[in-house]
Amino acid sequence: MWYFVSPEIVFGEDALDALDELEGRRALVVTDTTIVQLGLLDSVRAHLDKAGIAVHVFDEVEPDPGVQTVRRGLAMAQEVQPDWVIGLGGGSSIDAAKAIWVLYECPDLHPAEINPIVSLGLRKKARLAAIPTTSGTGSEATFGIVLTDEEEQRKMGLANRECVPDLAIVDPAMAAGMPPQLTADTGLDALVHAVEGYTCAWHTDLADGMCFNAARLVFQYLPRAVADGSDMEARERMHNAAVCAGLGFSNSLTSMAHSMGHALGGAFHVPHGRAVAVFLPYTIEFVAREAPERFADLAALLGCSDAEGEEAARALARAVRELCGEIGNPSSVKEIGIEHEAYEAQVDKLVDDAFNDTSMMAVARAPSFEELNRLFHYAYDGRPVDF
Repeated sequence: MWYFVSPEIVFGEDALDALDELEGRRALVVTDTTIVQLGLLDSVRAHLDKAGIAVHVFDEVEPDPGVQTVRRGLAMAQEVQPDWVIGLGGGSSIDAAKAIWVLYECPDLHPAEINPIVSLGLRKKARLAAIPTTSGTGSEATFGIVLTDEEEQRKMGLANRECVPDLAIVDPAMAAGMPPQLTADTGLDALVHAVEGYTCAWHTDLADGMCFNAARLVFQYLPRAVADGSDMEARERMHNAAVCAGLGFSNSLTSMAHSMGHALGGAFHVPHGRAVAVFLPYTIEFVAREAPERFADLAALLGCSDAEGEEAARALARAVRELCGEIGNPSSVKEIGIEHEAYEAQVDKLVDDAFNDTSMMAVARAPSFEELNRLFHYAYDGRPVDF
């Protein structure tokens, strides 16, 4: 038995107008200082004013938000008692909003206890809305939460179907101000979600179409969005791609590129999209040695190759590397700028953290410790995988 979970999604030009129709008294907007400085909070506040909803703001979210940040946001929620919690920003702000909301509803819960098995009993105090300002994480459409454990320097992948937002507002105008590098990093995040959602061992018929369409949109529109941020067609299609990929992977799962990327990001603070994307070609090549069929199918659908099996899968890996090169992103860990000695000192921890990541459960070819160690080394050097 499978579930397909989705928020109500309002998308396209002027989607932000949907806030005018919200019913409530108080909203806690969870965001970061950059969003405030860019004036995006003002746009949201104006619509909430029309709805007669008082606005309180928690703007302390950092990239890869930590548990302590969530605790501070929870303290504000307990003080203002909102009936809406609104995540405004990239995946970090939306994930922080989810965690704050869950703990507001369940104050005795530790964040690490958010998992698919427990019954949380949410929505007794408030509902959750998400307004993305980047086009990549898909967090506005998913029930996953990624937080950083500051003490152990690792990312925690948390999930529960109840954590999906009630409302996602996907307005391309909110992403129009992204600089090229952020556009590239977040767009590649959407691509990794799409490819892994389609090819992981838990793929489903209902999620496959979302994943394929997201990957198609990214290959077509991400170079345009990076080259010209004022290209609103590219902005809108990338915003939609992120949501499609979010719906796709959250109703299947991600895979080993995410496990490795989470480990790298936790140890070296590499932006999430850049971290997972750099590992994607290597994980495709590794898995395709034994289970190439899904990659070959996707390569054919995307027009990467008319071959079959591992040859087609490797063509897909090459297409990912070429896309990274076209938009100026690294294709190896070395190109990210991590020193070799510092990396070597962390490799065993990277392997352990990747094995402990939930995304590793859905890998179509499960690696041994030695194989995963080799993958981290191949990805550092930029060597195509031959084992």
